[in-house]
Amino acid sequence: MRIRIISSIVIVLLVCFNASSQTIPAWKISDLEAYIQKSNTPVIINFWATYCIPCLKEIPYFEETVKKYRKDSVKILLVSLDMKEQYPQDIRTMIQTRKFTSSSVWLNETDADYFCPKVDSAWSGALPSSLFVNNKNGYRKFFEAPVPGERLGKEIDAMIGKK
Repeated sequence: MRIRIISSIVIVLLVCFNASSQTIPAWKISDLEAYIQKSNTPVIINFWATYCIPCLKEIPYFEETVKKYRKDSVKILLVSLDMKEQYPQDIRTMIQTRKFTSSSVWLNETDADYFCPKVDSAWSGALPSSLFVNNKNGYRKFFEAPVPGERLGKEIDAMIGKK
């Protein structure tokens, strides 16, 4: 019995340590471009920041909706545009507090005039913004605003080629 209790405590401590030590890679725009180019599944790239209230409201809905498309292998990549001072601790804390489950990276770029056009030529840098990409069918669509609930499912359907 004593061994079982000690084992349970060790497992809980390991899980807590792993959750609190979640790594958030720092990417350059070239890393993001490579990720998008090499993606072999439909992916939504969601640009957000810890200070962006509409972003924080949108992400849980994105994650919930994408779960319905599990059989279609749809993924989400959360790309934080927070300042260097927020990386990594504030970003990690927000992800854990809000229980975001999607893969997350921090875009280590300071010149929006450089990186925004690499994502979409019309992007001003406003948040939230999302890029929907499916390399298998050539689908690519960018939204420089929150994607309303009813629209999200329709966009995912279009991205995966579902009519």
